Amino acid sequence: PIHGTFWVRKMVEDKELEKLKRRKLAELMKRVSGGGKKRVVDLNSRNFDDFISKSDKPVLVDFWASWCAPCMYMHPIVEKMASKYGGKMEFARVNVDKNLELARRFNITGIPTFIVFVNGKPKGIQVGAMPEDSFERFIKKFIE
Repeated sequence: PIHGTFWVRKMVEDKELEKLKRRKLAELMKRVSGGGKKRVVDLNSRNFDDFISKSDKPVLVDFWASWCAPCMYMHPIVEKMASKYGGKMEFARVNVDKNLELARRFNITGIPTFIVFVNGKPKGIQVGAMPEDSFERFIKKFIE
């Protein structure tokens, strides 16, 4: 009987722990993703033209690849700027490995490459990783 009570109590504790872990994970994911609203949109050859041409705000597009260390360095900076300036500018990214035709179309030869589109047309370009303050200055040229 003592062993049986132990296992029942252990099972109840495990269920409670699982419930707590799921709730905490959901809270963390919501916080990391900006409260459920995706601030940086993933673009591809099917939605790219529509997205950049229909925006009434400038659109910053980050051309990147998963194997690119400088790209990974810039991801949290892009996310932070999207959070800070999301009301004045749209933020998007294009994985060049999965969207070679877009990379060719915009002559992407080095990554990360950031292109700002205004009224659907490229108006500014910056190639390579940079400190956050430099990136912010680049963005501000198009929203102020």
